[in-house]
Amino acid sequence: MKSALYWAKKGNDAEVQCLLCPHGCVIAKGQVGRCQVRKNIDGELYSLNYGLVTAEALDPIEKKPLHRFFPGKRVLSLGTFGCNLACSYCQNWQIVHREQEMLAATYLAPEDAVAKAKELMPLGNIGIAYTYSEPLMWFEYILDTAKLAQEAGLKNILVTNGYINPKPLKELLPYIDAVNLDIKAFTQDFYNELCEGSLEPVLRSAELFASSCHLEITTLLIPGKNDNLEEIAALAQWIAKIDRQIPLHLTRYFPNYKLQLPPTPYDSMLKAKKVAEVRLVDVLLGNI
Repeated sequence: MKSALYWAKKGNDAEVQCLLCPHGCVIAKGQVGRCQVRKNIDGELYSLNYGLVTAEALDPIEKKPLHRFFPGKRVLSLGTFGCNLACSYCQNWQIVHREQEMLAATYLAPEDAVAKAKELMPLGNIGIAYTYSEPLMWFEYILDTAKLAQEAGLKNILVTNGYINPKPLKELLPYIDAVNLDIKAFTQDFYNELCEGSLEPVLRSAELFASSCHLEITTLLIPGKNDNLEEIAALAQWIAKIDRQIPLHLTRYFPNYKLQLPPTPYDSMLKAKKVAEVRLVDVLLGNI
């Protein structure tokens, strides 16, 4: 465990409020927040996943996916457990939402993660990607590791849902070189129904990312949920107002976790790409 950042004691000192993400969980003693990895222990908030790695791979950079950031290179990808959204179609639910006791986790200290990344440089590795689960719920570990990685000349990459408060995000951003941001949909109804979250904080994070580092955006298209062409056009238009050069990855949905709708039709993917390309320079299809 590690003492958590961004929290405050409540009036009776028995409860704490986590201030890392927009949920603002008020957590009683012995309980965890919605992310399942920040726990109130005797009136103090702790991170339960600090340094615990449940998934590790040397991935092609394009798999993050990043299209315009060191193409052809690789990146050491690390993931933990825990997430502050509850997407019914989660693609990595086996490591995100399972109980901690059911997961095989290996402790990797920040300095050891950086040393491993440097050892992999002859294989084309450019740095560390914090991915697979929700890395912003690994906040303390990423902050410590990213600082060391930057000092070592390595790149730091986030693959994230962007559901975080501005203050902690601004503390982390000076150490982040690239982000793939998952905008789940462009309606609040979708976030309510399928993710148990809100759209507005994600859009706010997108603007902060775009002003600080390389940004690419991914939206998984789910039939009848977020693949309406008017919605795709609105998303593309919003991105274009920030920068029409930002790549948009439209990826194909397949049944997973609690959502068992049929896969997104291939024709729907092509139509969505065509609509988005009216406003954006670079629209890519994934999972096809």
